[in-house]
Amino acid sequence: MRRRPRYSTRCCLRRAVVTATTRTAAGSMIHQSDLPRGMTTRARRYLKDGIALEVTNRTPSRFSGGGGNPTAAIYRRLIPHNSSSNFETPALALWIFNSAGFVGDSLNRNMFVSLFCALRKVSAEVKKWRPAGADRGFTFLKYNLTIAYHRTNLLARYGRWSGGTSGILESLGYKDGYRIDVDIPDGTWAAAPRFHDILIFNTGHWWWAPSKFDPVKSPMLFFEKGVPVTPLLAPDAGLAMVLRHMVSFVEKNARKKAILFFRTQSPRHFEGGDWDQGGSCPRVQPLSPREVEQLFSIENNGTNVETRLVNGHLYRALRGSKFQILDITRMSEFRADAHPSAAGGKRHDDCMHWCLPGLTDTWNDLFIAHLSSIKGRH
Repeated sequence: MRRRPRYSTRCCLRRAVVTATTRTAAGSMIHQSDLPRGMTTRARRYLKDGIALEVTNRTPSRFSGGGGNPTAAIYRRLIPHNSSSNFETPALALWIFNSAGFVGDSLNRNMFVSLFCALRKVSAEVKKWRPAGADRGFTFLKYNLTIAYHRTNLLARYGRWSGGTSGILESLGYKDGYRIDVDIPDGTWAAAPRFHDILIFNTGHWWWAPSKFDPVKSPMLFFEKGVPVTPLLAPDAGLAMVLRHMVSFVEKNARKKAILFFRTQSPRHFEGGDWDQGGSCPRVQPLSPREVEQLFSIENNGTNVETRLVNGHLYRALRGSKFQILDITRMSEFRADAHPSAAGGKRHDDCMHWCLPGLTDTWNDLFIAHLSSIKGRH
């Protein structure tokens, strides 16, 4: 029988603390001292397979807020300075829609699980199923509301490629690699735009993954209309092409009144090397603005540089589109303390995903605030 990985409750609780400060658009720091009403769900941690388990034991102080009470510290929230919502429940904004689909990599799954936990608190009657090819999905029967997660690493269809005896790529010396069809959506989500009323997309981490797409042994080979793109593209140029095609595909195939979001890149916080080079994230406090720039500045070209590079391509691709941008990057760059780290159940530190409860709850706060404003306009 497969053994379940062991998790440190103390570590997960410590790392789940949400710092009671946030940067507003103007750059000032706002302190939120009051705990929101209704946030009484017990602490949960995010597992590899996307299931949230409850943590029932408590850890004594060493927390930065809540008078030494870890539960109080955990339920401090990051909120926009000018928001009138108290975020007591996302259900209030979601019930007017029938379905919401998260499309993307495991960071969108992280956000999806956070939302599921919040909705599960409101409604216990849940049907588990996989709508429109989803990796997982749930319908809250009392309200006929479905949320689903569609797993896709690159948004575009891709798979292993092996060369033949002749062809464009073979003539350039390529024998193996990964074929990415920039104009064909991954089958895991191709039907999602016709099914969901709300769509939340992301992509990014896999585009800077040399352990998967080794530029020499297993390079990314881009195809458009079934033909190799030449001259060969670097991954960032391929990302730009994929974004352009996928945005167009969604806009053409989405439901008439669908609400489209694209979430910005979730930052990683590896220090001392990448995940497979001994990198770790041992911090127990958020970063200072100076530390953020050291870790994420494009000029420094560090381990986590892809965060802002991806966002640059994303903003350009979405300019003039029907998509709304859900910008979670800046607030998340500070939260080097909010990852599972050594408690992630892996052989290496997990400095990419986020503990629950924690930062992804805040992402959903912002998502719900957007929906609330849209509901008000309609």
